[in-house]
Amino acid sequence: MTIDAKPDKRSAWPDKPCAGVCLHLTSLPGPYGIGELGAAAFDFIDTLAKMRLQVWQILPAGPTGFGDSPYQPLSDRAGNEMLIDVAALVDDGLLEPDDLDTLRELPVDTVDFAALLPRKTAILGLAASRFSGRASAALKLAYQDFIEAHDARWLRDYARFRALKDCNGQKSWTTWSSPVRDRDPAAMRRFEKAARQAIENVRICQFLYYRQWRKLRAYARKQGVQLFGDLPIYVAPDSVDAWTSRELLHMNDDGTPRLVAGVPPDYFSADGQLWGNPVYNWPAHAENGFQWWLDRLRHALAQTDLLRIDHFRGFESYWAVPGAATSARDGEWLPGPGNALFDAIRDALGLDSIVAEDLGLITAEVETLRRQHGLPGMKVLQFELAREDFNLADIKADCVCYTATHDSDTTRGWLNGSPGDTRKRSEIRTTKKRALQFTAGTAKSIHRDLIRLAFSSEARLAIAPMQDYLGLGSSARLNKPGNPENNWRWRMRDDHMDDVLIADIANCVSLAGRSC
Repeated sequence: MTIDAKPDKRSAWPDKPCAGVCLHLTSLPGPYGIGELGAAAFDFIDTLAKMRLQVWQILPAGPTGFGDSPYQPLSDRAGNEMLIDVAALVDDGLLEPDDLDTLRELPVDTVDFAALLPRKTAILGLAASRFSGRASAALKLAYQDFIEAHDARWLRDYARFRALKDCNGQKSWTTWSSPVRDRDPAAMRRFEKAARQAIENVRICQFLYYRQWRKLRAYARKQGVQLFGDLPIYVAPDSVDAWTSRELLHMNDDGTPRLVAGVPPDYFSADGQLWGNPVYNWPAHAENGFQWWLDRLRHALAQTDLLRIDHFRGFESYWAVPGAATSARDGEWLPGPGNALFDAIRDALGLDSIVAEDLGLITAEVETLRRQHGLPGMKVLQFELAREDFNLADIKADCVCYTATHDSDTTRGWLNGSPGDTRKRSEIRTTKKRALQFTAGTAKSIHRDLIRLAFSSEARLAIAPMQDYLGLGSSARLNKPGNPENNWRWRMRDDHMDDVLIADIANCVSLAGRSC
């Protein structure tokens, strides 16, 4: 089973106006503590089809580490094992129904990562340990095909990395003993021999994840729903990618970052954001024709129909902060790879499925880079309405128009401001007045009014977070940049959707002429 062969597409970037939703996979409803690639995901696709929404945008789906952020995955290639549908493993004979009892004790409207991770990890380990004795012949054959296709390319390194983290109390790889930290061949052979079953269990879980992902994607295509993925620009400092590719990153000999990424002060944070990711050694990437990036994108593009690349402006120039700094204010702008990278991507893979996340401090040079390569950008109405010269006609077809993003408050929360809002009260009042004027709506209906405004723009694709379709307030906010606590936890409930709301959204899509 290969997961990197890019399938034929009905389309990439839509050729006529359509609409979609953004919902993180972990936010799906369900009884096992976190959204999964199971019945709720298939039901959600059915619901999207009823609402005439043709695009489901998801956040990065890699395995998360400290902080639970999908934008700091432990691997660029691996899937998040916490998303595996455990009920399907019962059907596969790898689990018994009562094996899931501890997951049923978890809350259904939020992800309690501290409680979830040890429970589900143990359950998945149990399923993996039973694989050789319980899996069907067909399942074992598919597993062998998966190993042959992916082990040498990324899976073996990922499995060793995860097993080593388990042996080292989940500490960062930079703290490991130098032989394994530096991937000494003899030390790695000894470890592989000693941890054979643990490494094999990681491989099995990745096979189970991607088997379920392929089924979900096939069903989405059958229902006329495109999956819109998301790729962080940087790899996480504590990731298999950093562990195995130090020469392509600005890192010290011990693996600690010499320069880290972030952004200067902006709308989201008065002090800027210090991400902590090692920045790229772009000359080293250019020397081999950006092959690492081509391999990365080939894998990502094979998983979804469209792909958003996060922090596009970092390809023109990026904010680099000394590794020992404690504030993003201490950074400076350095040149990115620019045209050379995107010329290589176009020649090898094409650019018709890629969307540029061009938010934040966007200069004329960044805009030129995006337009030169024909990449759609993004417009967010919450940000646009803060401009005195806002004009809906300025939102052109070559972009995705959003009401809000995963980093911003829900529209209802944004209208009146919420705790931690970086805007002054006067700015909040002015923006609220402008929003109500442009939408001709009310504070009570602002979520629906802003969706209609996005739908009425020229943008080829208009998307709202699920929280805005549901009309939820700040308590449903998914992430607050700069605040490390209580992010990525919100979940839908089964009772959030009803036939009246589904019909209302479908009607809104149709009236806007976005029923592709």
